[in-house]
Amino acid sequence: MRIAVLALQGAFAEHEQMLHRLGAETFEVRQLADWKEPKDGLVIPGGESTTQGKLLHDLGLFTPIRQAITDGLPIFGTCAGLILLSPMHLGTMDISAQRNAYGRQLGSFHTVAPVKGIGDDVPMTFIRAPYINSILSPDVEVLAEVGGHIVAARQGRQLVTAFHPELDDDVRIHQFFLSMR
Repeated sequence: MRIAVLALQGAFAEHEQMLHRLGAETFEVRQLADWKEPKDGLVIPGGESTTQGKLLHDLGLFTPIRQAITDGLPIFGTCAGLILLSPMHLGTMDISAQRNAYGRQLGSFHTVAPVKGIGDDVPMTFIRAPYINSILSPDVEVLAEVGGHIVAARQGRQLVTAFHPELDDDVRIHQFFLSMR
């Protein structure tokens, strides 16, 4: 399996390491030529969603990525990736996201909570994290909540987490993503 990892910002190297641990091959997408490589999925890491959205447009990646998602390419968005899949940017996932919902960097935290289909003890690291305000379609399945807020969801072959599973040692979220083919 060959997974593209958007390498414009964020912990993309950590996502690559997790995927390698699970036996997946990865490559970084930094420009349109990279995107044209064969792939079985895409990871959109954290970072700053407005900056990443602008770069997607500037680099000519916005339209082909959006089309690939619409055509069924499995996608995993963490933190800013969650926001990028919402109607605020790519608009492929029917969720409403609250940016920086947990405040500034000092509001970052770690917890353990259940994730539907994965386990009851999934570690979650939140860094200036968003959460999902509302579900805009019955096609979206809520996978996890923390403190009454939705922090993981799935719609078809799209998976989003408000937290950063790539920063913990647990591979189950990435394994779940790889199984979404």
